[in-house]
Amino acid sequence: MTRTALLSVSDKTGLIDFARILVEEFQFNLISSGGTAQAIKAAGIPVTKVSDYTGAPEILGGRVKTLHPKVHGGILARVDLAEDREDLQANQIDSIELVAVNLYPFQQTIAKPGVSLEEAIEQIDIGGPAMIRAAAKNHKYVTILSNPSQYEACIAELRKNNGVISLELRRSLALAAFQHTQSYDLAISQYLAAQAGESPIQSFVLSGHSPKSLRYGENPHQPATWYQIGREPTGWSAATQLQGKELSYNNLLDLEAARRIIAEFGDETPCAVIVKHNNPCGVALAPSLAVAYQKAFAADSTSAFGGIVALNQTLDAETAQALTTTFLECVVATGCDPAAAEILAAKQNLRVLVLPDLAASEAETVRIIAGGMLVQQSDRLPVVPETWQIATQKQPTPEQLQELIFAWKVCRHVKSNAIVITKDLATLGIGAGQMNRIGSAQIALAQAGNGARGAILASDGFFPFDDTVRLAAANGIVAIVQPGGSMRDKDSIQAADELGLVMAIANIRHFLH
Repeated sequence: MTRTALLSVSDKTGLIDFARILVEEFQFNLISSGGTAQAIKAAGIPVTKVSDYTGAPEILGGRVKTLHPKVHGGILARVDLAEDREDLQANQIDSIELVAVNLYPFQQTIAKPGVSLEEAIEQIDIGGPAMIRAAAKNHKYVTILSNPSQYEACIAELRKNNGVISLELRRSLALAAFQHTQSYDLAISQYLAAQAGESPIQSFVLSGHSPKSLRYGENPHQPATWYQIGREPTGWSAATQLQGKELSYNNLLDLEAARRIIAEFGDETPCAVIVKHNNPCGVALAPSLAVAYQKAFAADSTSAFGGIVALNQTLDAETAQALTTTFLECVVATGCDPAAAEILAAKQNLRVLVLPDLAASEAETVRIIAGGMLVQQSDRLPVVPETWQIATQKQPTPEQLQELIFAWKVCRHVKSNAIVITKDLATLGIGAGQMNRIGSAQIALAQAGNGARGAILASDGFFPFDDTVRLAAANGIVAIVQPGGSMRDKDSIQAADELGLVMAIANIRHFLH
């Protein structure tokens, strides 16, 4: 009995070995199109070009290759039905038992800087999704491989079962295939919507891949899974874990909170961020990474115990040594020197990760609610102090302005109501998530202690009363940045003038819920 496999892949990883095994071990006849056929033929493996098999040439510059009844009839045939077998015979069509297809690299193309709409359009695959969906629909008879990572399991199954692939595996591969085309179509629709300036789109779909079971979620009784979005690993899926236990659900949430803060400061000036329970407990800039970490740690050494550390430069030996002086859950940096890795190896349970692109940003944030989900554009607006209004008679010095900018950048990443106290480009006190602003201010100022004298205060929301301004002045604060917009802004500005404070109005709010 003739066995036929159709191979048509953009990603040729593992293709030649896979094709050779199909032919030599399991006596498949291969049909392939375009570059796939050329690669297989160049490796000395017998293959029939799709155009030779169908008798129809590739046309329109390769836009039409596999859209032919001899291809789709072979994929969709129900070989246990007499009428389907008769149709195949009458039309000289071979039943196709295995299909290996992956799609034009649309997502990789649009990720390139400066790509044009025309270039993106040409990477929208037509024949590929049609073959994948046909094979997945007919998975009772056909095996569909939509990713090179599936070749190994397919070969193992063939060897194990005397050349047969089980229905269970075919069903699993079909599901993966439909998820693949779903995420592909989603990427295209989102890109075209963005190009057209349309928002919001009529439907919003999240598609996850490569599920990784976590030990549990926020608590031990909650099962949890980590999904990668997109076929190509990005963000935390692209991070390299050098050592330590597996990442937990809470680790990943805290790492992401730390990444978002570190992304505010680029990589020119060394920056250290320590996060605990999704809020920063220490953030600092300094001439060296080790000093930045020490300043961030000193901001709240009690909360830093068991925290998550993010560093915006390559981890060096001096910083690594400082990291070993307390218990930490995770450390992530853009790189790690061999000497630093050797020092941290003594802390076997410490999770150490390298993620070169810590500044990568997400387009939307998604929250699930009962019966639906909320989607918003992420709060990624850059801080532009030129748009601020200095509302008080007293103007900030250049040094105070830089400190106000630093405090404002940190404040937008603290849960509302948020108050941040900083001095010398390091946090001294952070009040997060309180039900009223004065409560957050009291926490932040108490934590800063005497360090608040001469320091800066940032608030993520406006002041409905002048009480926070008066409390700040009583504790030695010299300058405040807040979004403005209260009906009683004039009361707070008047209090600041009366007490000799600088007040900057940022004219933008950064609530974080």
